[in-house]
Amino acid sequence: MHPLPELSSLRLLADVARLGSIGAAGRTAGISQQSASERLRAMETRTGLVLVQRATSGSTLTPAGRLLVEWSSGLLEQADEVEAALRTLREDRSEELHVFASMTTAEYLLPRWLVRLRRERAIAASLHATNSEAVLEAVRSGEADLGFVEGPAELRGLSSRVVGTDVLALVAEPDDPWSRRRTPLDAATVARRSLTSRESGSGTRRVVEEALERAGHPAAPPEVELTTTSAVLASVRAGSPPAFVSRRAVSREIESGQLVEVATRDLDLRRVFTAVWVGGPRPPAGAVRDLLAIAARLPAD
Repeated sequence: MHPLPELSSLRLLADVARLGSIGAAGRTAGISQQSASERLRAMETRTGLVLVQRATSGSTLTPAGRLLVEWSSGLLEQADEVEAALRTLREDRSEELHVFASMTTAEYLLPRWLVRLRRERAIAASLHATNSEAVLEAVRSGEADLGFVEGPAELRGLSSRVVGTDVLALVAEPDDPWSRRRTPLDAATVARRSLTSRESGSGTRRVVEEALERAGHPAAPPEVELTTTSAVLASVRAGSPPAFVSRRAVSREIESGQLVEVATRDLDLRRVFTAVWVGGPRPPAGAVRDLLAIAARLPAD
């Protein structure tokens, strides 16, 4: 009779499938690559099955390994929930949730979600605002319990859930030539001009660049690069070239006449806000799941 593998070994195998590397899976588990490899070999001996196909370029699971990961996913999810519940009992205090979020989400959506979390669940949360690439890195490393990103992103190895949608607007200061146009700008015209932009790694910037590429006109290098939406808006108001920003972030400036929305055509400037976490498709029990439930009740649309 072949005994059931230990939960830690099953989780390690699932991480190999998710990350494509024994070393990366070992780092997630807090052990060396050698220890991770030895644990996997011991599991193969215990089950009588070859579970991992090892190669210098990385590691993949065999068909038997993929089946074992699929069969054990529910077991691991239940174990995570029990562990979270036990932790809550041990601490006997409000827990702190570590959230990393891209700038638009952090500035315009998360504050009310976190206030509601504190009010309803007595859960404190720390919020770190950064760009989407840094959010994903923090979630993968374990620095963040939960992340929120904007627009397209490489979500390999992470579970995710869309929590809202958004549209980017092109804005200019009133004296800019584009503010006086009577017809929408086409993609080629937009792409030729160096604009005010967020930094590389920003979800906003990636949406714009991909929209222009789909239209067949790669974007010109930015004239100005800034790290926050507020700085971008201030720069445009002061006379910098136009910029693409979230429409929700610029509504007041447009209504007051400080900035003008410039119409465009043939550009898909829609994007989604996505929550990301490490683990199974169901959010981890506790604060993460509670916050996502609040986000569903108070949608970003």
